[in-house]
Order: sequence, then structure tokens, then C-alpha cells
Amino acid sequence: QVQLVESGGGLVQPGGSLRLACAASGDSLDTYAVGWFRRASGKEREGIACISSKDGNSATYYADSVKGRFTISRDNAKNTVYLQMEGLKPEDTAVYYCASDSVWPTCGSRWELDTNYDDWGRGTQVTVSS
Repeated sequence: QVQLVESGGGLVQPGGSLRLACAASGDSLDTYAVGWFRRASGKEREGIACISSKDGNSATYYADSVKGRFTISRDNAKNTVYLQMEGLKPEDTAVYYCASDSVWPTCGSRWELDTNYDDWGRGTQVTVSS
């Protein structure tokens, strides 16, 4: 089991950038596939990015809603996965969560389903507003 803590959220103007961090303890995050999810008020939780384990070549996957604007990456030395967000829009406003998959080390064809993940952080709020 791994414990996850998200950070880096905040208030940003449209067009701005933020970098979210997902720091892990209890195990090495580089052996897990890790996903980023978000939940906007009144909406379902949405899978937005996934990065496979180191052995999965850290392959990355994105939802269409964020492709080209968000980048997921990992720093194995810091046991942390990042989500760099550029060109933020008001519709990106949500609580952002990271989650790890302890069963499959690669992001599968249905990586965006939250039921594939076992351990979750508590989330960090991102608000995009002028």
C-alpha cells in the first residue's frame, strides 16, 4: 500500500499554469501506474492522465480534454508524480486527485476508470478564474 499526498493547487487566472505534485510514501511509486483525476462540482470524477511504471517505460496517456495542455511525469528519486498544467481554462476548475494502481504496472486501455486504482490522495483544489 502506498500513501499519496497531492499539493500545488490554488487560484490561477485563465491561461495560467500550475504544477501539481503527488508525493508517495510507504512504497516506491516507480513500480506503479499512477493516474490523475479531477472532480468538478456536480460532476463525475474524470480520469485525465496516466503514467505507467518505470518498467512500462513511463508511457503516458491523456484525456482529450487536457491533451496538449497537461503533461504527466515522474521523478523517481523524489518518489513523486507531477501534473504540469498549461493554458488553464475555467472548466479545469476541480479537485484534483492522484491514484496508484497496485495490480497493473502499466496504464491499461481503460486507464481512465477510477475503479482500476487502489490508493488515493485527498485531493488539491484548482480554481481557474479571473
